[in-house]
Amino acid sequence: MAKPIKSTSTEWRDVVLICRKCSKKLDGGFGPDGDLTLKKALRKYLHLKTGKKGRKGELTVAGVDCFDICPKGAVVAVNAARPQNLLIVPAGSDLFEVKSLLGLDDGHRRKAADLG
Repeated sequence: MAKPIKSTSTEWRDVVLICRKCSKKLDGGFGPDGDLTLKKALRKYLHLKTGKKGRKGELTVAGVDCFDICPKGAVVAVNAARPQNLLIVPAGSDLFEVKSLLGLDDGHRRKAADLG
């Protein structure tokens, strides 16, 4: 007898998917020193390691398999809420611009500030 399918909830408002293959080929290129992958640089820039994380956070940045675009000197990223808009992010790109183009806002930080 097969086990029943279960579900679990998250508090995610946005899910950012970043190509692992592109990241591995590029070997860094992001962050202040240019030594971080886009996934790690975005997590650090968006302060995802502090406060609620995992399923309890409002945003997650995850590495996924190849999107079959394979740009040279860049990484493919997408906000899962807007899959029609794949971003090709060149190494050294400004993370504020990346955040804006992915459609991420600071709403969760503003909400927390309003409560406190």
